[in-house]
Amino acid sequence: MSDLPVDPALVEAAAAGGLQVATERHAQLAAEIERANRLYYLADAPELSDAEYDARFRELVATETAFPELRSDDSPTVKIGAQTSSTFAEVRHSRPMLSLGNAFSADELRAFDARVRKGLGLAAAPEPVPELRYGAELKIDGLAISLRFEAGRFVLGATRGDGTTGEDVTANLRTIAAIPARLTEAVSIEARGEVYMPKAEFARINAEREEAGLALYANPRNSGAGSLRQMDPAVTAGRRLSAWFYQLVEDGPEPHVATQSAALARLAALGLPVNPESAAGLDIEGVIAFIETWRERRHGLPYETDGVVLKVDRLDQQARLGLVARAPRWAIAYKFPPEQVLTVVEAIVPYVGRTGTLTPVAHLRPVKVAGSTVARATLHNLDEVRRKDIRIGDTVILQKAGDVIPEVVGPVLEARTGAEIEFEMPAECPVCATPIVRDEGAVRHYCPNLRCPARVGQEYGHFAGRAGMDIEGAGWAVVEQLLQRGLLGSRADFFRLDVETLMTLERYARKSAENLVAAIERARRRPLARILNALGIPQVGEQTAIDLASWLAARIPPAGGEPMGGPDGWTARGAAELRRIAETEPAAFEDVPGVGATVAGGLIRYFSEPASRDVLAELVAVGVEAEQPAVRPVAAGDGNEAAVGPLAGKTLVVTGSLAGYDRQAAEAAIRAAGGRVSGSVSKKTDYLVAGESAGSKLAKAQELGVAVLDEGMFRRLLAGDPPAAGA
Repeated sequence: MSDLPVDPALVEAAAAGGLQVATERHAQLAAEIERANRLYYLADAPELSDAEYDARFRELVATETAFPELRSDDSPTVKIGAQTSSTFAEVRHSRPMLSLGNAFSADELRAFDARVRKGLGLAAAPEPVPELRYGAELKIDGLAISLRFEAGRFVLGATRGDGTTGEDVTANLRTIAAIPARLTEAVSIEARGEVYMPKAEFARINAEREEAGLALYANPRNSGAGSLRQMDPAVTAGRRLSAWFYQLVEDGPEPHVATQSAALARLAALGLPVNPESAAGLDIEGVIAFIETWRERRHGLPYETDGVVLKVDRLDQQARLGLVARAPRWAIAYKFPPEQVLTVVEAIVPYVGRTGTLTPVAHLRPVKVAGSTVARATLHNLDEVRRKDIRIGDTVILQKAGDVIPEVVGPVLEARTGAEIEFEMPAECPVCATPIVRDEGAVRHYCPNLRCPARVGQEYGHFAGRAGMDIEGAGWAVVEQLLQRGLLGSRADFFRLDVETLMTLERYARKSAENLVAAIERARRRPLARILNALGIPQVGEQTAIDLASWLAARIPPAGGEPMGGPDGWTARGAAELRRIAETEPAAFEDVPGVGATVAGGLIRYFSEPASRDVLAELVAVGVEAEQPAVRPVAAGDGNEAAVGPLAGKTLVVTGSLAGYDRQAAEAAIRAAGGRVSGSVSKKTDYLVAGESAGSKLAKAQELGVAVLDEGMFRRLLAGDPPAAGA
C-alpha cells in the first residue's frame, strides 16, 4: 500500500476510530466504490462525480494503510475497472491494461518523484538527476481501448474491462473516422488509447435530447462510452466519436523504442492519432509547470481533459519499477480540481423551442467558470427546478457539465434571506399568448401553436440541418434570410428555391447559389427516418424516428418492383397511412417499438393537425421521395407479420440502472430478440426489467401485476429461457 498516494491526515483519522469503526467504514466504502465502478464502467451512468469517487477511494486507501488486515485481494484498491458485460464477446488482453494512482497537489507529485528515485536507487530530491526524465500527457476523459493490428491491418478492438479481459467492440471502432483501417507500415502491434466524445458533439446531442423531451447525458465521457458500447454500430457511427493513442505494445520480447516519447512518435508515424499537447524530458518541477500551463488552457480544447498523466520516460526504468496493486509505480495521474463558483439567479425566463417546449433558463449574475464568462444556464424543466429547489434570488453553485454546458448544481441554502421567489411556468406562451399545455405523464410544458413565431425559425433550421435533411450550406444565417424575405412558407419551399432567387441573398454569388441548389437536389432523396426526424415531431428523436420508419415499412410495402415516386409512390402512401392512423386508429402508434402513451400522443396530435399532417404530402409534391427502410424480420406463413425471436409479441419496459447494460443497449437487445420497448408501464406491458433505483415504474408494475425481471432473469429471457410463472 505504500506505493499508492496516501493522505496522512486520513490515515490518522482512520486509526483514531479504532478497528471496529474502521471495519464498518471499510465495508461501506468498498460497497459504494464497487457500485460506482459498475455504474461508471458498465452502465455508463455514474451517480458520483469524479471528485466524490476520488474522495471515497482515498479514504479507503487510508483505512487500509491504518489497518492492513482489512485489505484483501478483492478490494477496490487492488481491482481495475469492472467486470465485462455479457452483451459483447470477451477479449483477453495480451498484457494487463492498468489503472493509475491519482495525485491532487504538487506535494503529492513530489512524493511520487521521491518514490521513483528510491525505486531506481537514484539520489534524493532536490539534487538533479539527468538520467531520470518524465513525460507529461493530457489525461483524456474517455473510454480506454486496445487495438490489435496484424500486418498493418486493424483486426480487433476491445475495451479495458477489468484490466485483464475486455469487450470486443471491433465493429463499433471501425465506424470512428480517426481510427485507420490500415497503418502506414505492415507491422503487427497493439495500440492503446482513449475513445472520447468531442465537446461540440456532446453539446449537440444534449441539445437535441432536451428539445425532444429526453433525459440529458451527464458528461462527454459517459456519453462517449455509451455510444461505443452499442449493439448497433450505426448508432456509434452517428455519434462522431474520436480517439487519441498513448501506448505502444510491440510484438516480441525486445521493444523497438526505448522511451515513452519515442513510442508516441512511432504511433503517430504509423498513422494513429496522438495528442500533440504533451512534453518530454522534464524533471518533476517541469511537470508541475506543465500542469499549471494547462490548468486554464484546457478549457479552450475541443475535448475534455480532467488532468495530466506523468510517466517515467525510459521503458527500462518502467520495467525496473514494476507495478503495485492496480497501478504502475512509474506513472501517476494528476487530477484537476472540480471548478465550481458561486453566483446569483437574477431571473428565470422560459424560452420556446422548435417543438414548442418551454425551457426555463436561469439568468445569472455573470461569472467566470472553466475558462469563460457564464450568464445563462438551462434548468431543463419545471420538475428539475422543483427537485433542486432553485429560486429567483438564490445564491447558487455553478459548474460546467463536461466542461461544456453551464449547470446550476443547487442553491446555497444558508445564503437565503427569505426574499427568494419560486418560479412558476406561465399560463400563456410568452411569445404568442397561446395557452400552455403540459403533456400528461411528462415533464414537458409546451406552446401548441404551430405558427408561433418562436417555433418557426428553429423548426426550419432543424429541418435543413444535419439531423434532418442535411442540406449543406443551409445554415442558420441563410434560413433566417429566407424567412425574413418570405421565401419559406413551408418546408417544401426549400425545394422550390432556384439559383436566381438565392443570388438575391446577402453574400451570395452565382457559384455559392449553384452549390446550395445542388445540395437541395441531393436532399430530395433521404432515408425516411431522417425525414421524420427533420419534421421536428414533439417527443420524437432520432431513435424513435428510426423505429417509426421501420414499423411503417411493414404496413406500407412497395406496390411491386422498385418504389415509385410522386403521388402514387411509397412515401405518399406512407404519409396517407400516418394520417389515417392518427384519425381512425390512434392506439396503433403504441405498437411502434419504444413508443409509449406520451410519445404516441405527440404523434397523434402531429398527424391530426391540418397545419402539420400534410407536410409529408407537400414534400412528395416537390419531388422528395424517401429511401424505404428495411422491414423488421417477420415470421413466415401466418400472414400476421409477427416479429421473430424469443421476445416476439412481447412488450417490455426497462427502468433503473443495470450493471451489464446501458438503457440503449438493453432496449436494442429487446428489439433484436423481436420484442417491443415501451417507455411507460401499462396493462399491455409483459415484463418490467428493473435495475437498481427502479422507482415509480416498479411500483406501477407491481400494482398492475406485471412480471418483474432482474438482470439475470432478463438475460435468460433474451436467451430463450422464459422466467417461471409468477416472476
